[in-house]
Amino acid sequence: MAVRDAFGLTLSGATEAGFSSYSQAVRELQCFIGDPVGSIDRAIADDPGFVMAQVFKGYLFGLATEREATAVAKACHEAALPLAATTREQAHVAALGHLAEGRWHEAARVLEDIAIEFPLDALALQTGHQIDFFTGNARMLRDRIGRALPSWQSGMPGYHAILGMQAFGLEEMGDYARAEKLGRTAVDLEPRDGWAQHAVAHVMEMQSRQKDGILWMRANPEAWTRESFLQVHNWWHLALFHYDLGEIDEVLALYDGPIYGERSTLALNMVDASAILWRLHLGAVDVGSRWAALAANWLPKASAGHYAFNDAHAMMAFVGAGLDAPASGLLEAQREAMRGKDDNAAFTRDVGHPLTLAIKAFGEGNYAGTIRLIRPIRAIAHRFGGSHAQRDVIDLTLIEAALRSGDGALARALAAERALARPDSPLSALISRRAIALAAN
Repeated sequence: MAVRDAFGLTLSGATEAGFSSYSQAVRELQCFIGDPVGSIDRAIADDPGFVMAQVFKGYLFGLATEREATAVAKACHEAALPLAATTREQAHVAALGHLAEGRWHEAARVLEDIAIEFPLDALALQTGHQIDFFTGNARMLRDRIGRALPSWQSGMPGYHAILGMQAFGLEEMGDYARAEKLGRTAVDLEPRDGWAQHAVAHVMEMQSRQKDGILWMRANPEAWTRESFLQVHNWWHLALFHYDLGEIDEVLALYDGPIYGERSTLALNMVDASAILWRLHLGAVDVGSRWAALAANWLPKASAGHYAFNDAHAMMAFVGAGLDAPASGLLEAQREAMRGKDDNAAFTRDVGHPLTLAIKAFGEGNYAGTIRLIRPIRAIAHRFGGSHAQRDVIDLTLIEAALRSGDGALARALAAERALARPDSPLSALISRRAIALAAN
């Protein structure tokens, strides 16, 4: 007799033992806690013919944005191909194949179709949502979940995760009130839901509610940090609030502690480390040896040319540490990536390469070059992934380049733009004062 999950979806090749471990992996992923890889490995060990266990593992590695992890995703796809599967499961196998080959957009479309037909397929929704994030597709971050939401109701397993994803999608589309409401509801239902916690933090970041954000993140950190593999990113959000308030000592303490005290070699964590140090660099803050330690961990990944968003953050570290050779190697890897046929070729060509060049130019004091490279990509920067909060570093780099270049007119225009978007931000006020002073000289 076929095993079915709580929503009646068939899981081909599963026994009760394998299904138990699979269900645990799903719960862990929905909260970003524990060890979903270990859980899914147990499911595969119990049931080698469990097709969705192979797919689930492949998704975990395919979404890691690292070349080595992609090799595992490809192996999972190969293992899943010959296994017995329903039509729905076959579509998942196809989606994994696209993801493993770097066809992010095609994988997203296949997962979209699965969720349209099976709106209670939580894995299709969450994997698609993550791909929407990595491709910067704000509308689908909202609409992929919004289409399925009417089929969900309180009490269903994982309902909190659906609300948390919907909250993040609403936030990325500027619907802040509804985003905060759903995010808070999700956290009330499941305090360990790190994605929902982060969705509310995003709202407060975009609204320049720094003090509210600090209170939100510090109210119950045990819930969103315990065994959480999203905790570094959430600590990063807390650091952003302190950064905007000019509380540099707090930012550095967070960096040296939960953000990068353990010097993670995972690209997703190193992105956050680079992003906070670069913001400090823009403010002429001396961060000592921190750049060198971070750059050393970026070195093995810099020649991959695997994901343009990561490349830009690796360049920040190389510039901060004054490493010219790795910076040149990174640019060559990007040139090679642009000759590829996967989606990252477009991510790199459209946004990643010019931005990485701009960061290098900034480090060389070529502020006019930084301006020339960044201005054409600002409106399309979402194409290489990330959130509005993450991509804000592009605007901050442009603003600082305008101020340092002495271009008073551009600096004044950018300061006015930022003041309109973030009127309650102390950083916006500081930028405006600097622009006015520059224009007066």
